Formats: sequence, C-alpha cells, structure tokens
Amino acid sequence: MERNIVVEKIPIKIEEQAVELIERKGLGHPDTICDAICEATSRELSKYYIKEFNSIFHHNVDKALLVAGKSQPRFGGGEIIEPIKIIIAGRATSKIDDKLIPVNEIAIEAAKNYIKKNLLAVKDEHFKISTEIMSGAGNLQEVFKKAQSIPLANDTSFGVAFAPYSETENIVLKTADLINSLDFRKKFPSVGEDIKVMAFRNNDKIKLTVAIAFIDKYFSDMKDYKDNKAKVTEAIIKNLNGLVKREVDCVVNTLDNPNGDKVDDAYITVTGLSAEMGDDGQVGRGNRASGLITPCRAMSLEAPCGKNPISHTGKLYNVLAQLIANDIYKKIGSETHVKILSQIGKPIDEPFVCSVLIEDMSREKEAREIADSWLADIQKVTEMIINEKVRLY
Repeated sequence: MERNIVVEKIPIKIEEQAVELIERKGLGHPDTICDAICEATSRELSKYYIKEFNSIFHHNVDKALLVAGKSQPRFGGGEIIEPIKIIIAGRATSKIDDKLIPVNEIAIEAAKNYIKKNLLAVKDEHFKISTEIMSGAGNLQEVFKKAQSIPLANDTSFGVAFAPYSETENIVLKTADLINSLDFRKKFPSVGEDIKVMAFRNNDKIKLTVAIAFIDKYFSDMKDYKDNKAKVTEAIIKNLNGLVKREVDCVVNTLDNPNGDKVDDAYITVTGLSAEMGDDGQVGRGNRASGLITPCRAMSLEAPCGKNPISHTGKLYNVLAQLIANDIYKKIGSETHVKILSQIGKPIDEPFVCSVLIEDMSREKEAREIADSWLADIQKVTEMIINEKVRLY
C-alpha cells in the first residue's frame, strides 16, 4: 500500500519569527472543564463498551456547555449562591440487542470524578450536571458496522501538530502545569485551579500575563491577598529561571486595583473558579491537542475531546499528527509540521493526505518512513487515548 504522504520544506522556523503569541487555559478554566468532562465521558463509555461487548461502539459526546453560577466572595470565606450548571450533549449507542447502556449515568459520573479529582475547593453542591445524550445517526452507526480490521473514518476532518515546542511555548506549558500541580497548590493553597497563561514574545523579550483565581478564605484583608500574590509571582519567576534563555517579565492578575481594599478589587473567588460567577464555558474553545493555543502556528479548530477514539479522525489525527511530529524531530532534529486529512468512510490508516514539513529535505525519506509507520500502527493511538497516555487539552 502506498499512502499519500507529501514532504516539503518549512518556509520559516518559529524561533526565527519576530512575534509569538501563546496561551494555555488551566484545569479549572470553564472551557477546559467542558473539554475534560467530555473526554472523560468518551473514555468511560469506551471502557464500558469494551468490558461488556469487547468493542467500542459509535459515540460522539463532544458538546458541553458550562453556565456560570452566582457567588459572594468575602475575606475569610464567602458562599456560592447559585450552582454552576454543566450540560453534556452528544450521541452515543445506548442499546445493543436487548441490553440497555447507561450512557447518561456514565457521563454524569465521569464529570463528577473529574471535578472531585481536579477542583479541590469545590463541593458537590457547587455543580449541577445534566445530560442530553441521544442515539447516533444511522449512517454513522453503519460506518462502525462496515469496518473490518481497520476502522473507517466517521468524519471528513484534519489534524495538525508541530514539534518541537519553541522556548516560549515550553514556558507557557510548564508555567501552567506548575501552577496547576498538586505540589504548588499545597504550597499555596490560596491558588485556585482556574488559571490562564498568555505569552507575547517580541524578538528576544517575553512577557507573561498570568490570571489566577485566588480563594477568599485564605485572606483576612487586601494586604494579605497582595502579600500572597507577590509570593506566588516570585515562585513562578523562580521556576522560569531554569527554563528560559531570553529575558522574561511576568505579571499576575493585571485587572487588580492596586489601590483598592475590597474583595471586588482583586481576582478573589470562593472556589478558585471564575465559573462560580462570571465566566461560561464550552467545548472546543480552549487548548488544542498540543495543550496550547498557538495562533502563530497552523492549528485545527476541531474539538477532539469527547469524540470516539476509534474512528473519529477529528480526534485521532490530531493526536497522531503530534506523535509523528515528535518522532520525526527526535530522529532527524528538524522542526516538523504535520497535517493529516481524512475522508469519511475511508480506512483511517489511508488518509486523503499526510502533509509533512521539515527543514532538511535530505532527510525526506526518513520523515516519510516515520509517518507511514505511525499510520500503519494507528490503532495504537486509540489505546493511548483510552489509557490517558496522550494530552488532548
């Protein structure tokens, strides 16, 4: 089999560009919450299907809406007045022969588990979760039935990736992961999970703007908040010292009123989430499968989270493109860009095109072989997704 793999030369490397803009939304950001619970739902559905029927059936639970609640933060601890609402929607196989599958129950449990594991200041009553998951369209279910050893694509879609991360991209990813880490939150319990890290590189100067939803019960007054924010900022900057060669400036919560003394003069919340009061969320508006939002790179607007991991190329190809890009970079040391396009109903290991961009065209054959090898082993990607071995948001 000869796959349509096209290898070309990269026009300009990312580090040679004058400007980079990069963003990452943290684990408690409303958009990330939506991505995460949809992906958790798909993962748990897949495990249920495999356990009960030894096969993954059609499902796309890739729609979720978070509607912000209402809260009253106070120094020393406030209250949640109205809960945050989450609606999970999509399509899923809910009956095999005479056996009913508890699709909605699986979705709700998956959402609760994510919240419990990742949002430490949240209580059960702070969220109200509902589902609108219906049976899938007949023609898409037929795609599953027609597939033999290699699944057929159940969408015409593309995936995009690049490797390696630039210095600035690495800074954003690692800074966000640091702030969201358990160790950091134990050291600074006032730090909530809803964070955002935005970077602007102008030639050799990098400016980081960090938003952190702090938790009100840890502060007695505004001075206490400012002192704590200063220590958190210092810890972030200290962590950057080991990551960066360029000049970096970092500021936290720039909307704070430096002369204010009220809770409303700072980014202070009850739960560490902006969703408790002012910020709604939706699947697909957050991080790409790279873990970042990178407008200076080629990107797909596809929302991979919640899509089935066996044949939806909007999910598979974004992950696969990253794996191919990583391996080509490791093998030949070339900045690599990968784009893969499917056609609905065609075998997932035979994309319409797999486009690879590298720096050194003398290594074209090696790049082509790596891409071809991963396409031949594409079903391994499904296992990696289900077992949480790859990043999706």
